Amino acid sequence: MAAAGAARERSAPAGLLSIGQVLARLTPEFPQLTSSKLRFLEVQGIVTPSRTESGYRKFSSSDVERLRAALTLQRDHYLPLSVIREQLDEAEAKGEGWSVVAPPSISPPARRHRRDELLLRTGATPQLLNDAISAGLINASDAYPEHVSSLLSGLVTLARHGIEPRHLRSMRQNAEREAALIESALSTLLRRTDAASRERAAELAPELATRIDEVRRLLVKQSIERVLS
Repeated sequence: MAAAGAARERSAPAGLLSIGQVLARLTPEFPQLTSSKLRFLEVQGIVTPSRTESGYRKFSSSDVERLRAALTLQRDHYLPLSVIREQLDEAEAKGEGWSVVAPPSISPPARRHRRDELLLRTGATPQLLNDAISAGLINASDAYPEHVSSLLSGLVTLARHGIEPRHLRSMRQNAEREAALIESALSTLLRRTDAASRERAAELAPELATRIDEVRRLLVKQSIERVLS
């Protein structure tokens, strides 16, 4: 068995590291890191190691530094992996590297839009925005975060087909129930105060939300097919 492992190491491209070697480099900084978590980070697009002909993962020094940046951002700033991936991809595209000494250089303040900017950006009418606020879909504010811009753009499209914010009031209630469901599912982790538990909860919450969204889409699709059949 040992000989086979040594042979695999010799067949790997020079300078690349196995999962075990990556763990040896990173676990002193991140004791909770395991081989299963490394594989999970790969699935989430944080890192894309190369593969040997036998299918074994091999990590470059650049992969290791990207992993270190991602793990630091997750541990110190509790960012979800999807946000970390986007920030690292953006930093890499700009040639800025993945320094985590100054996170604001990777994670600039989220842009917010004044009411007039929001309306101009989305093509929404003042009445549509007011209706969305009245229906509880959007919280009234002096400045709106980026996700509200995406939400309002969707409402503009729906309004063209006669679907108004008041028709979607129940969706807000359902969203709150789903958030409560996720909170309940993660209650054991959320009750703990250690960083590892908070990290795991931060990983699982968006994943559970995605799965719930997939189930919802499929249920709606099934209902539509029944209507059209």
